[in-house]
Parts: sequence; C-alpha cells; structure tokens
Amino acid sequence: MNLRKTGSAGQTEKSALVGAAFLTGASSIGPGFLVQTSLFTAQFGASMGAVVLCTILLDIAVKSNVWRVIGAAGIRGQDIANRLLPGLGHAVAVLVALGGLLFSVGNVGGAALGLNALAGLPLWAGYLVSSLLAILIFLSKNARAGIDAASKILSILVLAVLLVVAFLAKPPMGRVAEKLFLPDRPAELLFPMITLLGGASGGYISYSGAHRLIDSGFFGQENLGRIQKSVLLSSAITGLSRILIFLVAFGVCSGGGAAAAAISGAENPAGEAFRRAAGEFGYRMFGVALFSAGITTIIGSSYTSVSFLKTLHPVIEEQEKWFISGFIALSAAMMALLGNASSLLVAAGSVNGLILPVTMGVIFAASHSRRIVGETYRHPPALTAAGILVLLLTGYVGIRALPGLAAIFTY
Repeated sequence: MNLRKTGSAGQTEKSALVGAAFLTGASSIGPGFLVQTSLFTAQFGASMGAVVLCTILLDIAVKSNVWRVIGAAGIRGQDIANRLLPGLGHAVAVLVALGGLLFSVGNVGGAALGLNALAGLPLWAGYLVSSLLAILIFLSKNARAGIDAASKILSILVLAVLLVVAFLAKPPMGRVAEKLFLPDRPAELLFPMITLLGGASGGYISYSGAHRLIDSGFFGQENLGRIQKSVLLSSAITGLSRILIFLVAFGVCSGGGAAAAAISGAENPAGEAFRRAAGEFGYRMFGVALFSAGITTIIGSSYTSVSFLKTLHPVIEEQEKWFISGFIALSAAMMALLGNASSLLVAAGSVNGLILPVTMGVIFAASHSRRIVGETYRHPPALTAAGILVLLLTGYVGIRALPGLAAIFTY
C-alpha cells in the first residue's frame, strides 16, 4: 500500500510510523527495564556503558530485520511462520501471548508500585487504577489514536524524569567515556548484554510496532525506507532511556562501593538509585517513571499479544477491543491473587528468552523466501549477518532460560 505524503494520506503515514515507533519504544521501557539496568550498573560500573552501546546496536539489528520482512510480506509475524511451516504460526502465537500475559501481570504490579511510591496508594488500588486506565484507552472511540497518544505522552514523561534525575546524579562522564570501548572484564559482560537485549527486543516487543503498521495498512516494498526510519526512532527511544537509567545508577555507584552494594542488595534497585541520586524527590520521580513505564508496557504487551492471537479465530479480530480488555483484566486479577510479581517476571523472562531466537529464526528464513517477501525483494546482506549474530546470541539466552520455565508450574 502506497500512502502519498499529501493531505490526509500524509498525516496517516506520519501517524502510523510515529505511532509504531512509540508503541515499540514504550513497550521496551517497563519496570524490569528499569531494574535490570540499575542492577547491572551497580555490578559492573562504568563498563556498563559498553553494554548499553552494544545493546542499542543489536536492538536496531533485531527490529530492522523483523520490521523489513513483515513490511515486505504485508502480513503479521505468526502468518509468516504459518507460511513457512503450517501450524508453526499458531505455536508462536500461543508462546508470544503466554509471555505477554506474564509480563502484563508483572507490569500491572510495577505500575501499582509506582503509584505507591508516588502517592502512597495501596497496591490493590494501584492494580485497579492501572488496569482500568489501560482498558479505557482501548475502549475509547478511537482506540488507535488513544494508544498512540498514551505511548507518546508516557514515553516522553519517562524520558523527562530520567533526564532530570540523571542530571542530579552527576555521573563522572570521563570514566564513562574511558570504559566505553575498553571495558573491564569484557567476557563477563556478555550475559548482561544479551539479558538487556531480551528486555529491549524479546518476546512481543519487536513485533508491536510492525503489527501496528500492518493494522494501519502501511506496508509494501515501496515503504521500506520510511519503515526503517520508524525503526531508528523506536530504538532511539529505547536507547536514550537505557543511557539515562545507566547514568542515574552510575552517578550513585561512583560515590563508592557502599552505594553500589546498597543498590545491588536493595529490594528495588532502581528505586534505591533514584532515592540516593535525588533524595525523596528522586523517589517520587521514580514513582512517576515506574507508573508511566508500567502503563506503556501493559498497553504494548496486551495489544501485541492479542494481535498474535487473531490468527487462531476470526472472532478475536472482530472483537479485538474486548479481547484486549479481557487480557488486561485477567492480568490485574492474577496480580491481585498472587500478590508478588517477582516469580512471574522470572517465568516471563524465561518464556521471552525462548521466543526471540524462535521468531528471529522465522524472520531469517522468511527474508530469503520469495513466496513470502516477493520476487523482487532482496534482504540487505548486512542485516542478514546481524540477524545471524543475534540468532546465535539469543539462542544461547534461550538455552540458559530453559530451567526458568519450571517457575511457571511451581509458582
């Protein structure tokens, strides 16, 4: 579909591309995103700058591969999988939805913790407020515009909070620059790098924006250049957030080993970093960031999970709003019953650790299948090489994640 840059068509194109970028970027900035970056920074100090840089580059590689192939094919990820091997897409859809549900439960808990830190709201009330807010966005008259607006506003709010607290934390930028290309213990940095990559690109996340473009009718080889710009905007949102969280945590940790130990040993490493960086004000700002991040990831995980399930039965697509609302309500109910997101987040990480290599393998195979991407499409060799690298790295993560799957059944 070729959307020309004139009149309402030009606005439709811009809305679709920017909306897809912010939906994916917002989906990446969840409670786990904040905690993981803070914890690893406390452990590795200035050398985490190199990890953040590598993660940003790999994130671009993952999303570029996924979005280009889906854009060229003009169909969703699970439909591509079904064309490669009948039934594979259904298995991928269920796997993605399971990982999305587990993350959505944890994100409801994260948003509630944010409201608790910000205003002292009881957790049960936070579950209710967070889930109802997300449901109202999807049930609004123009849900697509509501999703785009919420993703943009909340992402910008998170970035603004992180920027203020990073400035107050006063990280020693000279040490960051020194270790950016010559980090200490480089071999030990592989695990945090691939863990953070999974948090930025794993599971449903890489597909959220690509599926948003399909739903908007924006695809086709003639649009791949503009789709790539949307990928770069999405990765810029995720990358800038990661950089700022790293600077907040490193600014605190640079004060000495006691500060780093306090963050590493804290029940909430990100909250401790914010408190030490800017006192009570910093902790309140952490509440704002955590609540906003929780809402954006509830929206992203619910929307994308249901977009994968559309393949299973036509009624899911016909009643999409209600299925998404039910997905969010189920997440809130599970969070209220279980009362603790930590074990679910472990299970979610394990499931999503398995999803990325599977889906990347599907995308890599599809990128060279003319019956899927068309006779004239040629996948860039650089992206093929980057895709193979990511496939190997995420395959390693998936193997390591297998023991964690037991958490789903023993929680």
